[in-house]
Amino acid sequence: MVQACKCLMFPNCTLPLETLQEDMASREENTKRTNRVLRISQLDALELNKALEQLVWSQFSQCFHGFKPGLLARFEPEVKALLWLFLWRFTIYSKNATVGQSILNIQYKNDFSPKLRYQPPSKNQKLWYAVCTIGGTWLEERCYDLFRNRHLASFGKARQCMNIMVGLFKLGGLINFLIFLQRGKFATLTERLLGIRSVFCKPQNIREVGFEYMNRELLWHGFAEFLIFLLPLINIQKLKAKLSSWCIPLTGASNSDNTLSTSGKQCSLCGEWPTMPHTIGCEHIFCYYCVKSSFLFDVYFTCPKCGTEVHSVQPLKSGIEMSEVNAL
Repeated sequence: MVQACKCLMFPNCTLPLETLQEDMASREENTKRTNRVLRISQLDALELNKALEQLVWSQFSQCFHGFKPGLLARFEPEVKALLWLFLWRFTIYSKNATVGQSILNIQYKNDFSPKLRYQPPSKNQKLWYAVCTIGGTWLEERCYDLFRNRHLASFGKARQCMNIMVGLFKLGGLINFLIFLQRGKFATLTERLLGIRSVFCKPQNIREVGFEYMNRELLWHGFAEFLIFLLPLINIQKLKAKLSSWCIPLTGASNSDNTLSTSGKQCSLCGEWPTMPHTIGCEHIFCYYCVKSSFLFDVYFTCPKCGTEVHSVQPLKSGIEMSEVNAL
């Protein structure tokens, strides 16, 4: 007899139990494939781990700030190894993830397990991870300090062998990184050798991003940059004079004392009482600094009231009584 699926969720289901299990397993596998950890997330986790190590070491070294200088220099590799071992105990060993991975919702998975469901790394994999990362770093630093001041022939050969081993390890890390960029699995050589890879702790939800706000911002910034480029090319004063001459056409320029006295009550540029009044050949009066600065800025400066071009900036004629010009 074929065992059928009978459950509360699917009371009418008559599929074989093996078929249903295979279907659920395939769906779970497809979900994991669609939610693969991005390469940038794995690299960000590594950078966060390095930043945490630097922060912990800086905080720890400040505790010995008042002691004799160089106290930690002799035992620095051992002290660092103990600190990293302490972090490993409460991160990878207990939570199956480093601090950087926990921030990014990532954890390690045993890739050697034949089961499709999530399997955490085994105890041996965690121990070997500590040996390869913490022990390898300690061995490299201690051997470097040991062979640095030794000049014997035996030490020279040992140092040469050590350099070759370190070079081969770095070369393997480079090859692994190139493979990681292509396939997106095992960001470090240690992860590949131990068979542990990064997976999401929880399924990632698909985010719907709206670009309306971004489009408005891009449009506004483009328009603002266009105005910043265009406005310096426009002669605002000349354009204003043209518009005023079109809107208020003049019947003709009058050189009478009454016209001059009426226009001499204020500067045609700043609108204030004219200081050191000057003229440019029309009936309007200007402050000396206003008209001179405008003429130096634009050699084609024209009167904003009547549009007369500047030929020369002359002070107000002495024959015109200032009492008449300023009379109300």
